[in-house]
Amino acid sequence: MAFLKKISPIEGSDADLVAQYKRTGNADILAHLYQQYMELVYGVCVKYLGDHEVAKDAVMNIYGELPVKVQKHIIDNFRSWLYAVAKNHCLMHLRSQKNKVTVSIDDSFMQSGEEMHPESAWDKEDQLVQMEDCLQTLAFEQKQSVELFYLQNKSYNEIMAITGYEWNKVRSLIQNGRRNLKICMEGKMVTINSK
Repeated sequence: MAFLKKISPIEGSDADLVAQYKRTGNADILAHLYQQYMELVYGVCVKYLGDHEVAKDAVMNIYGELPVKVQKHIIDNFRSWLYAVAKNHCLMHLRSQKNKVTVSIDDSFMQSGEEMHPESAWDKEDQLVQMEDCLQTLAFEQKQSVELFYLQNKSYNEIMAITGYEWNKVRSLIQNGRRNLKICMEGKMVTINSK
C-alpha cells in the first residue's frame, strides 16, 4: 500500500524512534514508523469495517491522528499500541455510522458452531460494542491472553514468550476467557431483549 511518500529507512528500534519523534517532532520518523505497520493497520481496518475503500480512508485518518496521540501516550510497544489505536478508531467509526455498518461478526471468539444471536434484535455495531464491554470484564490474565491470541494473532508460543505463562496456562486462559465472553455476551442480549 502506497498511501504515504516513501521514506528512507531510519535506523533504530521502534522504542528509540518513538523517543526521537517525541523529542524532535520530526514527521519523517513518524512516517517511517507507520509505514512499517501500515499493512497491519489496513488489515485491522478491513476486519472491523468490512470495506476496502473505507479501510483505506481509515488508514490515512489514523495516520493523521498519530502526531497528537504519540506525544500524549507512554508507548512500550509501538506495534501493539498502534494495533489498539487502529481497532479503537474502527470501533468509533462504527458507532458514528450506526445505520451503515457492514462489518461481519463471525469472530473467532465465538467458534461454537452456531450463530451467536440468531434471533437477536441487536445490530452488528451493538454486538461489537457489547463484545468490547465484555472484554473489559475479564480478569487481566484472561483478557491479555484472549487479546493476544484473537486480536493480535499471536501463537501460544508467542504468548508464552510475552507473558511468561506456561503453555497449559495460556490454553486455559484462552478457553476460559472465550467461555466467559460468550456468557457475558448472552447475558447482555437477555438484558437488552427484556427491556
